[in-house]
Amino acid sequence: MITVNIHDAKTQLSKLVEQAAQGESFIIAKAGKPMVKVVALEPAETGTACRLGFMEGEFSVPDDFDQMGSSEIESLFTGRKV
Repeated sequence: MITVNIHDAKTQLSKLVEQAAQGESFIIAKAGKPMVKVVALEPAETGTACRLGFMEGEFSVPDDFDQMGSSEIESLFTGRKV
């Protein structure tokens, strides 16, 4: 594993990232002191993304959904008991 100073890492970042993606991890050092290790990410698992509509048919919304609790809400605004 190679160690590069931070200035060299800045100037050669594209090349270093490409090497890390190919499995050649490296360490970035500042004033000779190792600071970070750069490694390739694991490939993302396929099929784990959220799907739109994945619960279709699992539940239903009542027809009066937009009116549910309206009398209670009205009483909160007017101060009258229901």
